Amino acid sequence: MIVLTFLIIISVVIIQRLIELYISRKNEIWLLNHGAVEYGHSHYRIILMLHILFFVSTSVEFFLTPQKKFFLIPLIFVLFLQIFRIWLIFSLGKFWNTKIYRIPGSQLINTGLYKYIKHPNYIIVFFEILIIPLIFGLYITSILFTILNIIVISKRLKIENIALKS
Repeated sequence: MIVLTFLIIISVVIIQRLIELYISRKNEIWLLNHGAVEYGHSHYRIILMLHILFFVSTSVEFFLTPQKKFFLIPLIFVLFLQIFRIWLIFSLGKFWNTKIYRIPGSQLINTGLYKYIKHPNYIIVFFEILIIPLIFGLYITSILFTILNIIVISKRLKIENIALKS
């Protein structure tokens, strides 16, 4: 039963990420058609690899762990985070993207969580990477990828802050 639960949860999260990449690509076309400039192109592949390896590590650690575990509280927290993730995507509309784009001279979005927090998406991703593995007691993946994510996002935040000032 726990294996099936794992497969369902990890599949739903992966499908969600693929849908987000599709939305991001559609928005990317719109942004480029409206004169957007991309920032930080060189590090985007690192972010993609980090997320792919996160799912690989989560799966490998799960299947190598002899005592399968399931914790409901982290799952509830991850589900709660998805409400905020969807709110962010809707708040930014056509400006939401997995890459960093800025249309020169455009106004910054100041609605939804962006009204209260400068970079709410990175906070959500931080907690997802920390907590998704904890649903199944996968402490190695949780700690390792949280550290790697902090390293990658700290560089990305510098680039994004430059883009937001332009």
